[in-house]
Parts: sequence; C-alpha cells; structure tokens
Amino acid sequence: MASEHSAAAGAGQPSALVRFVQFVPLGAVAVVLLDSATDFFPDDPLAGILTPTRLALLLGVIALVVPVRGRPRARLRDFRTRLDLPIGLLVAVSAATTYRGGHPTAPLRGLLTVIACHYLVVAVRRTRPESWGAIGLLALTGVAAAATSAFSQVTNETPTGFCRTGLLTDVACDAAGDGALIRATGTFANPNLLAAFLVLFLPFALLATVCVDERTARTAVVVLVVIGYGALLTTFSRAGYVAGAAGLLVLGGAYWLASRIADRAQRRLFAALGTLALLGAAGAIWAVSRAGNSLGVRGQAWEAALRLAADNPLGVGLGRSGAAISATAPGGRTFVHAHNLWLNWLVEAGPLGLLSITAVAVIAVIAVSCAARAARAKSVIGTVGLAALTGFFLMSMMDHPANLDRIDALLWCALAVVMAETPATWRNRTGTSLSPRPRSNAPATAPSASAPPGRRRERRESRGQPAPQVLLRSSPLTTFPLAFRGSSLTNSTIRGTL
Repeated sequence: MASEHSAAAGAGQPSALVRFVQFVPLGAVAVVLLDSATDFFPDDPLAGILTPTRLALLLGVIALVVPVRGRPRARLRDFRTRLDLPIGLLVAVSAATTYRGGHPTAPLRGLLTVIACHYLVVAVRRTRPESWGAIGLLALTGVAAAATSAFSQVTNETPTGFCRTGLLTDVACDAAGDGALIRATGTFANPNLLAAFLVLFLPFALLATVCVDERTARTAVVVLVVIGYGALLTTFSRAGYVAGAAGLLVLGGAYWLASRIADRAQRRLFAALGTLALLGAAGAIWAVSRAGNSLGVRGQAWEAALRLAADNPLGVGLGRSGAAISATAPGGRTFVHAHNLWLNWLVEAGPLGLLSITAVAVIAVIAVSCAARAARAKSVIGTVGLAALTGFFLMSMMDHPANLDRIDALLWCALAVVMAETPATWRNRTGTSLSPRPRSNAPATAPSASAPPGRRRERRESRGQPAPQVLLRSSPLTTFPLAFRGSSLTNSTIRGTL
C-alpha cells in the first residue's frame, strides 16, 4: 500500500527537478530584494564583473527560459510590459552617452543589472501568479530588518553621524550637545535612503497580511508594519515624512474612503482636500525646519543642473552628475547628485534620458492607477503599488535616493510588480488584469473539453494577457481590508471556494 500511495502522489505532483527549477527564479528574486534591503552580499565581484547579485539574476533567468519536462518555460510574452519602449530608449541613450564620452562603463552595467532584475520579477509574476504572497513576505522581512536596526540606533544612542534639532534643522552632532536628535540610518548609510526604502516598501509589506489566516499571526504582521512606519519617524527626514503621509493618504483613501463615496464629484472633492492638507503639512514642516537654507542648497544644485543640461545635450555621463554639479555650482559645496530624480537624468543622459525616465514614471502611475481605480474591486496590488510609487516619486522631487544601486534595484522591482498586473499592450484592456476583481455569485464553469486549457491560455498570453482562471485563484482578494477588521472570512476559505 505504501508503494501504491507514493506512486499515486508522484503521478499527481511535479518531480523534484521541476520543483527545484520553479524555486530558482523566485529564490533569485528573494536574494536580490533582501540584499537590497540589508546589503548582506559583499560589493566585490566574484570574477570579472560577475557580482553575487548578477549571478543570482543569471541563474533565475536561465531557470525561467530553459525547457524542463513537466514545466512550461517562460516565453518572450511573459517578459513584455508597457515599459518596454521607454526602457529600450533609456538603455540606448545611456549606452550612447557612455561610449561617446568615453566614460567608465560601471554605471551602465549597474543600469542593465537593475533592468534585468525588473524583467525577472515580471516573468516570475506572470509565470507564477501566486508569487504575490512571497513578494509581500519578502517586503515585510526587509522592512523588519531595516526598521529594527533603526530603532536600535535610536534607543541605544548609537552615533550615525547625522543629527537634527527639534525643529528638524541639520546640526553637527558634536556641537549640538544633549539637544541633538540622532537620525537613524538602519541598514543604509544615510537617513534619507532609509526613509526612501521605507516609503517604497512599507505598502508592499501590507500584502503579508493576506498571506496569514490566523488572527494573532495577522496581528504580528500589522505590528511589524507599524514598527516600520515608526522607523520612518526616526529618520527625521522632511521629504520622507511628506512622502510617507502621501502614501498613507492614497492607501487609506483607496480602501476605506473611495468605496464609500459613490459620486465622482465627491471623490474629486475629497482628493482635492487631501492634497491641500498634504501640501499644508509639507509647508508647515519646511517652515518649522527653516527650509529656506535647505531649498537654497537644492536651488544651487538645480540651477547648476539646468546649466549643465544646456551645455551638454547628450549628458555628462552616468554617475557623473555629482562631480559636474559640484564643479559648476558656486560656493565649493560637494554634491553627490542633483537632488531630483528627473533633473539628475537630464544632466547625465540629456533630454532623451529625461524623456525616457519620465515616460517610465508616467506609464507606471497610469497603469497602477487604473488597477486601483476600481474601489469596489479592492485591487490590493494596484492600491499598494499606487501608494508606494506616489510616495517615492514625491520624495524624488526633493532628493534622488535611486542614485544608490540598492534603492534603484528596489524601485525597478516595485515597477515590475505593478506592471506585471497589466497587459503588455494598450489594446484589449478588459479581462486582462492580474489584480483582484469582484466576486460573482454565479458558479464557475468547467473548461470546455473541446478547447484544451493550455491552448486557450496560449491564445490569451500571446497578447500579453494572463489566463483569468489561474489569476483568480492566486491573486490577493477582497480579504485585505477585512483582515484589519478581524473578519472570519479568511484567504484560505476564499481560495477553497474558487
């Protein structure tokens, strides 16, 4: 009987080789995300230009595309997104300004690495739609590591080299005395980088609440998210405060407010009031912290950036904006970047580089807004993606955290998660989103025997569209808001009913 049981189990389950090959791409994504959050890999390459992160990406892509018996391999359509054209233009412009100017190729290799990570995450989300749970748990793990490290620095008064006064004004740590507030850096080298990481990944960490069914486990997840937002306060980052508030405003408005406001005019009114409140809070923070001096420094960087863009239509080269701005701006101050995501690309890659990165941001925000717009459908990934990108792009108006390769990799991974939810083309918009949809009371119909499921799925995916019958089983459903209200309707019971 034991042999018969094992034979039956083996007939209905994938082989060990198939399971291993399926694990490798998701394992590569986990390695990249956790390394970006904690920096546990050494920076030195293993051989030549092959770093541990690039090795993980290479193994993940190979495992996706190599055919293995018993598992369909990833096709080209699984990697395609609406960002393909802007990304192609960005890479072409970056390569042109690098080789034409004779600049070092290390920044270009870094750009190609994060873009490869972007497409790996897209393919993993397309080929394994249930991977949204892993993304949420990985985001929660990274947030917990960075947040607890930040709180440890504050509670133990560990010097970080960054201090501010009670009015959020920069001050030298050794000259401020007992009134100095230590700015936590967590697992990063700068408090603004920690703030940017938390603003970007805290909304995705909320996906972990859907991965657990038991109430106390769900409470533990919520506690970790609250600790993450508390760690954001320990950075004393003015831009981080505003960006975090914007993300919470989008997150709360999409889930608890938009569904209760049926009239479009009322929704626009509440959105306008929320925007005004956010702007008022931002103005108060800048005024209290004597933002004139800080804006003056940024004003010098922005003025020098515009002057450099006019003199260098092809850009000064990737990674060279800080040195160029330092040489152009008066006062002898040293700059690392342009303190603005879009101005930095304008300086380094010229107008075409600015056009490319602007197109990436605009298309991503439009796509995720469409996914989150259906408030009654409770599109979880669309809403958390919109909250994350809104906060991060808002913070990038006053800073450029993506100048660090770790934050840049996390940004492109976040873009991949939200872009994998939409079809690759702008046509055929109906019935193509990975995001959750309202449940229907009608019973699910069985697949027709005349049309094999694989054949129907291939026809849908040939247009960059996922198969709905798979996605409804594996996307986060309407239990996300119910999880905070302690409803007995759990994720596992809904998965069992579908």
